Amino acid sequence: MTKQKTGGLGRGLGSILPDIVDLGKPVSDTVSMVPVDKVEPNPFQPRKEFAQEALDELAQSIRQQGVITPITVRQMPDGSYQLIAGERRLRASRMAGLTEVPAYIRTATDTQMMEMALVENIQRADLGAIEVAQAYRQLIEECRLTHDQLSEKVGKDRSTITNYLRLLNLPEETQQALNNNLISMAHARVLAGVDDMERHLEILHSIIERHLSVHQVEELAKGAKPKPKVQVHRRGELPERYELARQSLKDRLQSTVEIKRSQRGKGTLTISFNSDSDFERILALLGK
Repeated sequence: MTKQKTGGLGRGLGSILPDIVDLGKPVSDTVSMVPVDKVEPNPFQPRKEFAQEALDELAQSIRQQGVITPITVRQMPDGSYQLIAGERRLRASRMAGLTEVPAYIRTATDTQMMEMALVENIQRADLGAIEVAQAYRQLIEECRLTHDQLSEKVGKDRSTITNYLRLLNLPEETQQALNNNLISMAHARVLAGVDDMERHLEILHSIIERHLSVHQVEELAKGAKPKPKVQVHRRGELPERYELARQSLKDRLQSTVEIKRSQRGKGTLTISFNSDSDFERILALLGK
């Protein structure tokens, strides 16, 4: 099996997956040429559809310049390979008539392989919103990640992850509209707040037929929501939003957090620390 040298990994698996543990030999600058017909598909591939036109363009580029970025595989006991990342490049290489492709060979368990494949795909801008949401959910469920751990792993705010996961609660028709680019993710986020199914679908059809802006949809959604109940808080009792924020900070910082708030909305936020090193740890978690 011949070897060749390439440039650095750039923003590849080596940089977006630094904290996946026990992956055997790390990816290096050395790649191997592996037979195309010995590479099996990734069973954990989150991407369901590949645009044919884009594949044709990539295949043409590969015919002219070769495969610039190696695929990533793991070797199986029978000598074959299983794809971890790079299915578009592999498909296009086959279309271009290549018999071998450059590849990084890694050792990985099924769980680690799924995690690498999902995270690598999430980084790509052309992955659909529903596909991203499904990948997030699969990472959470199969790899037993908390929302905070997932946030750190994929480099996204926790609120962004929550917004994506909410898309999976949308009706099938709304998800299909989002997949087909008939509505934007911003439209879908507004629709996620409309619980009345008849009104929800009515607004969805209006977006598609009348090309409504997000602001227009927000106005329609307001009319579909019941008037919020006015919450009366007892003296010294924190509003629910404050209590949830306090608990979230406590969990994230692993420290005692106290919030005091007056009836007029003024108050203090106190974060306790046990030592100078604990103080520095908290500052690092806060991005300071």
